[in-house]
This record gives sequence, structure tokens and C-alpha cells, in this order.
Amino acid sequence: MFKVCCRFFFPVVVTLFLTVVNPVFIPSVLAGSPGNNGKKPDQQITPVKVSEVETKMVSEQISLIGTAEAVAQSMVASEVSGIVEYFPAKEGDFVKKGQLIAKLSSEEVDLRIKGARAQREKIKENLIFAGKELDRFTKLKESNSIASNKYDEVLYNYNSLTQELKRSEAEIERLLYELKHKQVFAPISGFVAKEHIEVGEWVNAGGPVVTLVDLSRIKINVDVPERYAVMLSSRSDVKVSIKSLPGRQFAGKVQSVLPSGDTGSRTYPVRIFIPNPGFKIKNGMEAIALFSLDGGKNALLVQKDAVVPAGDNKIVFTVRDGKALHVMVKVLGYYDGNAAVEGDLKSGDKVVIRGNERLRPGQPVMVTE
Repeated sequence: MFKVCCRFFFPVVVTLFLTVVNPVFIPSVLAGSPGNNGKKPDQQITPVKVSEVETKMVSEQISLIGTAEAVAQSMVASEVSGIVEYFPAKEGDFVKKGQLIAKLSSEEVDLRIKGARAQREKIKENLIFAGKELDRFTKLKESNSIASNKYDEVLYNYNSLTQELKRSEAEIERLLYELKHKQVFAPISGFVAKEHIEVGEWVNAGGPVVTLVDLSRIKINVDVPERYAVMLSSRSDVKVSIKSLPGRQFAGKVQSVLPSGDTGSRTYPVRIFIPNPGFKIKNGMEAIALFSLDGGKNALLVQKDAVVPAGDNKIVFTVRDGKALHVMVKVLGYYDGNAAVEGDLKSGDKVVIRGNERLRPGQPVMVTE
């Protein structure tokens, strides 16, 4: 009898346990956790940062592709001829202005200088003797003790030696000049792009030694269509990006708009100068130039971070009565961290610039500093 009772009692206990526990557990989950005070997630107050919509004058902008080029490039030549004795400059080396890049053998010039100086001393001695002779014959002439032609001969000899001394001194100066230029120095600071000589090679006067490229400043060459070229002026500001240096932008100025263009493409060459810190920009790199054209128009500006993609559209969130409301906008362009937009906005409206990534229309927000 006892065994029979136990067999039926156990299922009854289990059934009662499930019936009592489940109704208490499930409603506590549906009610929400204590942290959200019973509100749904999209009703939570979200902290955001805002900025004001502004109306400002902006210029039309165009973006064109160009090519980077060193502002200064020099093929350094030897001013004198000779055999290359020392050549420390190598391709890729950076050399400073005035640094020695090559030295030619100077033994032959040294010997010629010694000979010229000895010849000058001989001429000086002859000139001293000729001067004494001239003084003596001058006194004789004054006393009518000699014929005039004899005096003229002594005077001619003295004048000839004087001119010969001047020629000798000029020759020594020329040889010293040649000796000085047996050493070739860098005329500019830059990188050795190409070597044109080797040690032991004969170099003619005017022959190339190295090609130097100065990368401290870069010239950007851009071919601009004629309809835009007439809207550019010298010294206009330009923003330049280098394709191989993503994330960096360089501020430059239009150096010149060349007056002669390509009749086939109807484009005009424009030159832009930009700095090159760290020599990161190399000759021939692809560049993208963002021009601000002359003239302007009023536009509504919001910070770029206020614009949020929504599929194929763009929206911004405004804050009104403590709630985030979305506004469809059309982006007209970007200007120094701001976006020019069209939409149901006006100057002075508050738009969300931080915390807008997960906002939903109508969601309560709290503006933070």
C-alpha cells in the first residue's frame, strides 16, 4: 500500500512546482531590468553633443588630378676638365648646399702654377732693371746727351715688361681659378637623383657630374579646363592630397596659371607650390588638387559629423523639445570640416554631432557640453 501511494504522489509534487514557479519568473523578465526603470531601450535618454547651423559665404570647389614635381632640379656640371680623383656622392644620398660631391686631380695645375709664378718673378726682376735704365736715359735725354730713338727703345722695353707682368699675373689667377674648381660643390641642398661620372674617368669642362633634386618644396602641375581656369587667380588657396599618402592634406597656393593651353583638350597648366615636410612627396607622384573658385554663394553649413548616411540618403538629427528629429538633407559640398546642405533647416538650429550614430527619430536626448 505504501509503495502505491508514493508512485502517484511524486508526479503531483513536480506539477505543482512548475505551476507555482513559472508564473513568477517570466513576468519579471518582461517587465525589464531595474536599470532601465521599466522603459523600452529606444525610450532611454541618450547624451549627445550639438552644434549650430550657420549661414556663410562659400566658394564653388572642383577637384582635379595633377602630378608632383620638385621645384628645383639641377644637373651639376664641372667648370674645368680633369680626371675624377674622388667622388663621394652616391644616388639617393642627401647633400647640403656647399658640400663636396666630386674632386678632380690637380697635380698638373699645381705644376703650371709653380711655373707661372717663377716666370712672374723673372719678369719682375727684368722690370726693375728696365725701370733703372729708363730713369738713367730720361736724365740723359733731358740734357740732350742721347738720341731720341735710343730713349724710345728703353721706354718701349719698360712698357712691354709692365704688360708682360700683368699677363703673367692674369695667368696665375686663371690657374688658381682652375685649381679651385677642381672641387665640385653642391649648389643646392637635395637628393642625388643620378650619377654621371666615375672615379678615374675624364670629365670635360661643362660635363655633368650629378643630378640633384630639391624636395623641400613641391610643385603640383594640374591641367585645368578653360571654364574653371578663368575662375582661378594667382595666390588662390588650394588643398592638395597625395594618393600614396592617405589621410594627409597639404595647404598650398596657386603660383601661376599659364597663358598658353592645350588646344585639343582646352586645358591650361596651373602650378601650385606646397611644402614637403620629411620629404615624403616624391617626384612624379599623383596628386589631387581641391580648388576654391573665385566668387561665392550663401549656404547652410553643418559640421561634417552631423551628416549621417541612411541608405542612399543623408540625414541630420535636430534637437527640439528634448527629442531627436531627423531631417533629410542634400550635401552640396564640403568646406574645411563643414558640409553645405539643403533641407528643412535654418540658421541657429541645433544639430547632433556626437551620439547620432544610433539615434532613432523621436528618441529622448540630453545635450552635454
